[in-house]
Amino acid sequence: MIQLTIAEIAEIVGGRLDNVANPQAKVIGTVEFDSRQISPGSLFLALPGAKVDGHDFAEKAHAAGAVVTLAARPVGTPAIIVPSQAKAEAGSQAYVFAHDEDGSVRALLTALAKLARAVVTRLTSRWGLSVVGVTGSAGKTSTKDMLAALLSTAGPTVAPPGSFNNEIGHPYTALRCHEDTQFLVTELSARGLGHIAQLAEIAPPQIGAVLNVGTAHLGEFGSKDTIAQAKGELIEAVPEASAGGVAVLNADDPAVVQMATRTQGKVVTFSANGDTQADYYATDVRLDELARASFLLHSPEAQPVQVRLQVAGKHQIANALAAAAVAAAAGVPLETIGTTLCDYVAVSAHRMDIRQRGANVTIINDAYNANPESMRAGLAALAASAGTTTQLEDTQLEDSGQAVAVLGEMSELGTDAVAAHRELGTQLAAYGVHTLVAVGKTDNIAALTEGAQEVGVLTHHVADVTGATRTVEEILGSAQRRVVVLVKASNAWRLWRVADQLVNSEL
Repeated sequence: MIQLTIAEIAEIVGGRLDNVANPQAKVIGTVEFDSRQISPGSLFLALPGAKVDGHDFAEKAHAAGAVVTLAARPVGTPAIIVPSQAKAEAGSQAYVFAHDEDGSVRALLTALAKLARAVVTRLTSRWGLSVVGVTGSAGKTSTKDMLAALLSTAGPTVAPPGSFNNEIGHPYTALRCHEDTQFLVTELSARGLGHIAQLAEIAPPQIGAVLNVGTAHLGEFGSKDTIAQAKGELIEAVPEASAGGVAVLNADDPAVVQMATRTQGKVVTFSANGDTQADYYATDVRLDELARASFLLHSPEAQPVQVRLQVAGKHQIANALAAAAVAAAAGVPLETIGTTLCDYVAVSAHRMDIRQRGANVTIINDAYNANPESMRAGLAALAASAGTTTQLEDTQLEDSGQAVAVLGEMSELGTDAVAAHRELGTQLAAYGVHTLVAVGKTDNIAALTEGAQEVGVLTHHVADVTGATRTVEEILGSAQRRVVVLVKASNAWRLWRVADQLVNSEL
């Protein structure tokens, strides 16, 4: 964060000083909500959580070097006490408010947002910081990571670790910026209308990209149209074209294309399906034996460049094109974009992480998140890597392997959840899946299992990670040919532990 005095921070957040001997003392370090991450010069955010209350750790943070604590009540050490607020309404869609018993969480996050907005405003007006934002139902984190790599070639870049894309992670990331930061990459998620708009107010984007509109969080939004309305809030936040505003839209998604009427920025489009009317598009697409795509990247600015991605899955082409379009709008040359995409490797955990175990076993760990769209993308990568015959493409290879899908539940699908899981099960054969290991004893997993059995997929229904790992080991032990294993579920099910155990256990 830029250097600010305790008095300046108190004025920004509208708080009062408590137990502060020197209001002119400066915060010169980071803003942290975990006392274990405090270093000399930091600001500590005393955020209450599900199991512990940050206020109880203020003294520990102070001893570790925190200059001041942002708190909802006195903590016995130098503190800025933020104005009280009413607690979040029952049923609030943001998980962070689930344990807001007295409104202190809401008060502290409001203060954090004000601080981040003030810092971003100073950086953009005085030091030329450019803010870019990415949203979509799937692919946000992968695209954000690619984009951070691309923009880093042009100047110091800050991007969120993992999926820091909510009321905490968004301002927390913005506050990592310094005077020399040239680009801030933000990932914006939503669980309701107005959420992305609120996040965009904290760090107003100059360039915004919408990747797709799917059915992730359908249970919270109620309809796909509402999801589209929410995602479009990002490009509504970009400035007009004359002020450098750019809206990057997926030409392959009709719900995204329609958003062009909702922005005052310059509209730039991309197409993974080879739509030559798009500004950035891919042709000559090929997948290697690990489902990594190569393609020609076309743009309005230069001759096509060859890209060979190091991350798996055909769906990564769209992510790469979106990142390329944003980077080009920010001034990165196309040749540099192509070279950087070829060198890029995944940095966020459990996202299309491909590992080899011996000569004949490939494990694809994509267990960070799951919804119907990302499940299909993962299954397509499984089919490509295994070289199985599918009903979707003529992709059989002579050395085709056995495709094993270890699948858990897709969360937050609302009343459509059971039907969505059953439909996924019925699609497995079309992706050449030989064996399904369905993990969990829920109605959704039961529906997934039944759907797979209906189309003749060999199915094992297990209760937990231990059962899944044991079952896959048995499959590998008896396999007579190459085996490719996809592990995928919503992150809450922690199915990535299956992939980790399989990778760390030698045949």
